[in-house]
Amino acid sequence: MSETSRIYRDQTSTTPSRVFLGFLVSTLSAAIGRNGYYIASAWILVDAGCGSTGVATTLAIVSAVEFAASPLVGVAVDRFNRQRLAIAADLSRFAIMLTTACALLYKDVFPTICLSAVLFAFCDRMALTSSQSMIPVVARDGDLAAANSTVFFVMQFGCLGAALLFGPLLSERSPAPAFTVIAVFFLVSATALSSMRLSVASGNVSGAKSFAFNVDLGLLHLFAVYALLYGGAVLVSATGSAFVFEEQKGTAVDFGHVEATWSVGSLIGAVLAVRLTRTISLHKLHFVLLGSTALSLMALPLLSLSWSLIVFAALGFVYNLGRVSVEGILQSRVCDSALGRAKGLMHCFAVALGLLIFSIAAAVGDRVFPSTIFFSFAVVLLIGVSCLALGVVQQKGES
Repeated sequence: MSETSRIYRDQTSTTPSRVFLGFLVSTLSAAIGRNGYYIASAWILVDAGCGSTGVATTLAIVSAVEFAASPLVGVAVDRFNRQRLAIAADLSRFAIMLTTACALLYKDVFPTICLSAVLFAFCDRMALTSSQSMIPVVARDGDLAAANSTVFFVMQFGCLGAALLFGPLLSERSPAPAFTVIAVFFLVSATALSSMRLSVASGNVSGAKSFAFNVDLGLLHLFAVYALLYGGAVLVSATGSAFVFEEQKGTAVDFGHVEATWSVGSLIGAVLAVRLTRTISLHKLHFVLLGSTALSLMALPLLSLSWSLIVFAALGFVYNLGRVSVEGILQSRVCDSALGRAKGLMHCFAVALGLLIFSIAAAVGDRVFPSTIFFSFAVVLLIGVSCLALGVVQQKGES
């Protein structure tokens, strides 16, 4: 049996359960709120004159919080009821958004967004780790690969909705309405999670007999792939608004179009994930995805805004296809009682790279073009692909 067929095994039931549908509603609403928050924060900072330095600094703060929180959150997710943790995180994000909306009416933009980002990052990491660790439970009777593909499709559909919705909202004079709308989406997510009826055993793994978790070379390779894909995604988040505003002379609506095309590409990636991961060697697929990301980033400085939208769509496609593949492999290799810590550790790898990217972007500030940063990271990606390929060859030689 091939590696792919071992990881993505077919199950007997294909009809979505009521629990899974409720989980998808929560995923959709939370994705709109989460992506809307980062879109709104990035554009407000650029519009306030903070430039790419302000955006990169804020995202570096987010990365630092996530880096510190991920291991703790992973342990909490494996110890306590995941459904209740996810609900608490959504309600916390709801409260943070309302507070941010009120504070922006009276306080300076940069310190307000920074403080909001610190609180949001912790709650957001708790929400994502707990909810995504529930996927094997809510899809217990279905195909795990199809369930992951569906969840990430819905997630990216929510990101597309956020891009289309918050572009026009950000064109208004005050940013407070945008954050109020974001708060409502998190409340809807919490309500959908509360409506789910999971068994005690499914929602709480704290009573599991086995709590061991070992990291092997295969998982380290997987973590590295995820980190490099994540790095490309956060780079777009850190410098995408400045790329549109400074180099392409675009507006908030144009920035919304960039986010929308990214999401469209991600949707296509989620749709094709199951078929591609079952027909292509996973190592080859990961190398192709990382190489495509590097080439796409290198192409951005040469293109106009209209043509760059195609590149952003390609980047979204590659990122989500890789993410679905990595999540499916992780869920198949790690037992349910350790999945939270495995995801926490994997995210630590990714956030460490993201924190380095944000720190460099904040340090260079507006002295270099965003497209130059894109090109530089593309070179790093190509070096990373070469190192991973050498590691795979060495591992096969030893075996």
